[in-house]
Amino acid sequence: MVDLQPFRAVRYSRTAGSLADLVAPPYDAVGREEREQLFSRSPYNVVHLTLPESAEQAAGLYDDWLSSGVLEREDEPAAWLLTEEYVGPDGVGRERRGIIVSLAAEPYETGDVLPHERTHPRIREERLRLLRATRVQPEPIFLLVDAQLDVELPGREPDLEANGSRLWRLADFDSTPLGDKSLLIADGHHRYESALELGKEIGANARIMALLVATSDPGLHVFPTHRTFAGRPELAELEDGATVGSVDEALALLADEPRTRSAVVAYRRGRIALLRGEEGELDVELVDRFGLDGIGYTQATSEAAAFVDRAEADAAFLLRPTRVEDVFAVARRGERMPPKSTYFFPKPLSGLLFHPVEL
Repeated sequence: MVDLQPFRAVRYSRTAGSLADLVAPPYDAVGREEREQLFSRSPYNVVHLTLPESAEQAAGLYDDWLSSGVLEREDEPAAWLLTEEYVGPDGVGRERRGIIVSLAAEPYETGDVLPHERTHPRIREERLRLLRATRVQPEPIFLLVDAQLDVELPGREPDLEANGSRLWRLADFDSTPLGDKSLLIADGHHRYESALELGKEIGANARIMALLVATSDPGLHVFPTHRTFAGRPELAELEDGATVGSVDEALALLADEPRTRSAVVAYRRGRIALLRGEEGELDVELVDRFGLDGIGYTQATSEAAAFVDRAEADAAFLLRPTRVEDVFAVARRGERMPPKSTYFFPKPLSGLLFHPVEL
């Protein structure tokens, strides 16, 4: 059974400034230009910790912020109800609800926490160095639970609010209704595996901050991540697939394809085709056959096509969103999907709450 507990969070104090100037998207959603903007927005913006010049610098800053009162620790442990209002890449507004708790990082072999994507050793080691130095997590990983969560809004103002996110303390959170349900990592594989490795080093289970969202939550939505390939002229010359007249027509046909087998739209200069794969195969697995050489990722259909039109890519493959039930099925079989097989938007913000590794 998963070990979920309330925790004494570390939070920005009022002296740090407006919370909207202090929070940021998680490290893997911040590009170089946005990093510089966030660095200059406030000397206390959380990117100084999540994307520092070095792990040692981040550790020094975190200690300084604690000792100077920029950050302060809650007196009592609590779970937190989080609501996130957002407009997705499809232009539709939604609200997602979940609960933030402290989770004991257990090896995947226990079956309590399930991964679904392959990770990169370099990124995992980078996150481990940072976690080892700072001993704190500045954002939750994102987990799905195939069970009902009590996420009714309290009849009072939120305790924290910034950039579409609102949080309320839940002093009486009870994880019993989750029973023996497995939790699926929607986002945060590298951070979870870094916590596991740190736990081995300290000789005890490291704890990690986690956002739990029910699979039935109306605001939960998976978006596709399309693939582009550069320096791969052989992909531009492929003749497979049924030729289609336009992207819109191809996407309409793709939406009607049965989910029992894979299908993608192959976009190349001078030819658009609907490419069908094998029975029991996911769309991302079809494209994964082409390998990772020269691969790029984008959530925008128009951008994927534009890369090809500008000769910056040889081919683009437009995918359907991977269904949550398919992700769970892969994870329960003990298998891993290719990187960026899912795009759960939005990612929980960094800096709303901080979770010390050792409570």
